[in-house]
Amino acid sequence: MTKTTDTPAALERHCVGLFGGTFDPIHYGHLRMALELKQELGFDDMRLLPCHLPPHRQMPGRSSAHRAAMVRLAVEGCESLAVDARELNRERPSYTVDTLEELREELGAEVSISWCMGMDSLVNLSKWHRWRELSRFAHLVVVSRPGWEIPSDGELGAWVRDHHKAPQSLKREPSGSLVIVPLSLLEISATQIREQIESGRSPRFLLPDPVWHYIEEKQLYLTRNNTTDES
Repeated sequence: MTKTTDTPAALERHCVGLFGGTFDPIHYGHLRMALELKQELGFDDMRLLPCHLPPHRQMPGRSSAHRAAMVRLAVEGCESLAVDARELNRERPSYTVDTLEELREELGAEVSISWCMGMDSLVNLSKWHRWRELSRFAHLVVVSRPGWEIPSDGELGAWVRDHHKAPQSLKREPSGSLVIVPLSLLEISATQIREQIESGRSPRFLLPDPVWHYIEEKQLYLTRNNTTDES
């Protein structure tokens, strides 16, 4: 039997990981997941993308400017994580396929691009704008979560079976795979943090100190009505 080996091009392929979200606010759960994905999958770059106008959920209570500022503060001094704020420059819904198409054109045909999400996003993938085209531009990396099952029925279930591959495919190909990764997730939620601040409790140690100081300085999350404050 002939032993197959990866080509030099595959072994040297630059790999970029992307983790999008509203980050309202960003917390240690987000940051730890991004870092573990980078380390587990060998991404050369790991970027956090604050969403501007989320098409699949209610608008965040804080402005894009505030949320992006908190993400930048959270990763300051961390060489493993970076911020990509491209979606904030669009005055239209932040469709993932548009972002990936733009990045593919920018980075070229051979760079491996991976869009990272939770299993809760995967089960709703067929509701996303041009969802079948996502794999043209990138791999999808899904973090498994307790209580969520991999879709197995219908059109989405068939798509999952066709694209599900091992993590090694992220290095071999620039796009096209669905990779499911089990990680040790921190049980922290942005909703929990917002509720604590609104009720006068401190969320310290759930998020980086610079982010908490920013929230205090700008008096964010004290009411549900500070939606457009850009100061």
